Amino acid sequence: MPQHRPAVSQMPKPPNAVQGHGNNVKIKAGRSYGQIVRDNVFTFFNIVLFSLGAVLLLLGSPRDAFFTGAIAALNAVVATFQEVRAKRTLDKISLLTRPQATVIRGGQERQITPDEIVVGDLLVVAAGDQVLADGKVTAGQADFDESLLTGEADLVPKRPEEPLLSGSFVVSGKVTYEAEKVGADSFANKLTANAKSAHRAQTPLQSEVNLVVRLLLLVVFFFGAMIATQFFLTENDNLLESVRATSVVFGLAPSSLFLMIVVAYALGAVRIANQGALVQESNAVESLAHVDVLCLDKTGTLTANRIKLNTVQPLGEMTEAAARHALSVYAASTAAGNRTSEAIAAALPGAKQPVAAEAPFSSARKWSALAFDGEGSSQPGAGDVAPLKGVYVLGAPEMLLSHLPLDKKWQPTALAWTAKGERVLVFAYSEEIDQFAGGSDKPVLPARLTPIALISFTDELRPDAKETLAGFREAGIQIKIISGDNPQTVAALAQQAGLGTEDEPLSLLSGPELAAYDGSHFDTAVEQTDIFGRITPEQKQHIVRSLREQGHYVAMTGDGVNDVLALKEARLGIAMQSGSQATRAVAGIVLLQDSFAALPKAFLEGQRIMNSMGDVLRLYLVRIFTLAMLIGAIAMLEVGFPYTPAQNSIISIFSLTIPAFFLAIWAKPGATPHASIVRQLVNFVVPGTIVTGLFSIFIYVYFIYTTRDWHYTQLALTYSSIAMGLILVVFVQPPTKFWTGGDRLAADWRPTILAAGLFVLLIASPYLPILKGFFGLAPLTDWSLRRVTHIVIAVGALMDGD
Repeated sequence: MPQHRPAVSQMPKPPNAVQGHGNNVKIKAGRSYGQIVRDNVFTFFNIVLFSLGAVLLLLGSPRDAFFTGAIAALNAVVATFQEVRAKRTLDKISLLTRPQATVIRGGQERQITPDEIVVGDLLVVAAGDQVLADGKVTAGQADFDESLLTGEADLVPKRPEEPLLSGSFVVSGKVTYEAEKVGADSFANKLTANAKSAHRAQTPLQSEVNLVVRLLLLVVFFFGAMIATQFFLTENDNLLESVRATSVVFGLAPSSLFLMIVVAYALGAVRIANQGALVQESNAVESLAHVDVLCLDKTGTLTANRIKLNTVQPLGEMTEAAARHALSVYAASTAAGNRTSEAIAAALPGAKQPVAAEAPFSSARKWSALAFDGEGSSQPGAGDVAPLKGVYVLGAPEMLLSHLPLDKKWQPTALAWTAKGERVLVFAYSEEIDQFAGGSDKPVLPARLTPIALISFTDELRPDAKETLAGFREAGIQIKIISGDNPQTVAALAQQAGLGTEDEPLSLLSGPELAAYDGSHFDTAVEQTDIFGRITPEQKQHIVRSLREQGHYVAMTGDGVNDVLALKEARLGIAMQSGSQATRAVAGIVLLQDSFAALPKAFLEGQRIMNSMGDVLRLYLVRIFTLAMLIGAIAMLEVGFPYTPAQNSIISIFSLTIPAFFLAIWAKPGATPHASIVRQLVNFVVPGTIVTGLFSIFIYVYFIYTTRDWHYTQLALTYSSIAMGLILVVFVQPPTKFWTGGDRLAADWRPTILAAGLFVLLIASPYLPILKGFFGLAPLTDWSLRRVTHIVIAVGALMDGD
């Protein structure tokens, strides 16, 4: 009968585990449901509008009360529902990217979730793993990056008995450590508890809109004080009209504008997640729209990250059998394995042998080394094969040239393999163990190495690589490949994936060549190069920084610990789900199931969201600033007040709410400028506000003095404001060049048809019992309707001239 395997929660705890000392602290990365409801419903301006609605109801104006309080409540409820739905979806998906811990219990290594770690656990971390609990190294050696905790980029070597801090991660090497502080007691949790709990980071767009909101708040308080002064210090004792005016004035405060951005990003994150990418930071949605340069590694993007040993060609007097045996022992004996050693071990199973000293693979050095003292195999079944003795080195040919003999007959073969897209390494040997400093922080190789084999690896090209790269070109994004492999190897794979042509060949640059540049020469080289090979992690970071300083909005993809520096330097970091814990921790987006093909779709979705936000903001800001301009002018002329609360809400429904909903659905992707979005909107908002504001003032003054009827003047202005707002919808999404007015051509007739339909519905509403009862609009006389029509045509002509 099969043996029962205990669940993780049933696994025996270590003998020295402390009861109750588990790593079960919960740091909130997002807002709770209660916070979402409170932030969306119980805002200052919502409370004021609810209160004004109650007062209007008591004063006998139920329609004004409804449009003052109920519409604000409806917006809050819809926004809350949408954000809660988005949070539930994203919380479920985010469970897929939770880090895992490797723990030794019962003498066996097992995978557990971080909240199951207890004090006394023995945990194992290797390159790319993040330390999940404070502790002390018990075995092994490794270099750690503590920059997430201290801000210092220098690597920190750790040896037995030295302390480890949670939040740091392994760059190279492998250690076992004992958990001493977990949960709320750990260094990382103490550092981040206050920062992450209920913290709501603002995106750049939110910061800009927040400035606009503050300016409008000053206007609101100014008009509010003016109305209060007029009521208390003059003979005006009409409380109902004063409350109505106050309600309209408080409608100037675009509190829902900030909320609209939050909800749009939340829903955008859900749509992006459905494409296969998890958004970990709110501003990542915004960043997706602005990216114009994408830096990516070959591994996991162009290729499927399934490395296979292809060829072992012995060099010198070494036989192929002896070279394969040495490689098998080398791969089995290394304590800090990587994908290369795993590929060798899979093809050449070997017996582990005691290691005298080790230099783990480093992305900066591009080589690893083991020293054997020849004492024999530590594993049974090794047979009569003599144990290895000496220093064995496996690394990139370019990085070991200074240690190899001048006669390099193997180089033509290496170049031929490289041209086919194969990864080529040199396996070398030295008897001078005393010259090898493998255990130091900066390992040193013996001065002379003897090459014993040239080996090549193949990596399967992703089947969707060509289509994915074409998707980036469609999104207007320039691709730069930054890899630790030979640039010729990378170029061969890139060409197979559809990058580069005979007319426009790919430009290549290696790390050692790039190191010779500085200043403006470095920037020029970075700008003009398509493929970088043999690049160190620090060089990756400098490349990304150079591109940013040259005005590019840079995204960086990565899966290994060597990508962390560049990911943090980029405006948008993108990690693979199967990548190291360290890369996922610093990335704004994680590609679920390593679906690189989802990235172009995510970029297009980000562009679509930002374009829809731009269209809605155009309408929103023109509407608000026009209303402020109108209220101020009428107040100075002392000729009443422009609208009732119900009329103000009807204008917003026809000219803003309904069009904004459909504009968001119909928005198209497209490259967006890197400049401030508020500055981009100025070209539309300023002329739109001036034209609609001046004509609104003219209409009000014209009708008040020709009809001497304040209520009819408000009615005429309501019709005119809706009509002018619908004209703006056409200019926001111009169907033909005639309507562009200096804006981009959308060539989409749907918004125009929507505007025309809403205008017909507006004119028909007084004659339809249901709409008349809801909106309460009376029909205009034929004379008034002609005047309004002429004015709206004039507005369209002036907007087109702008």
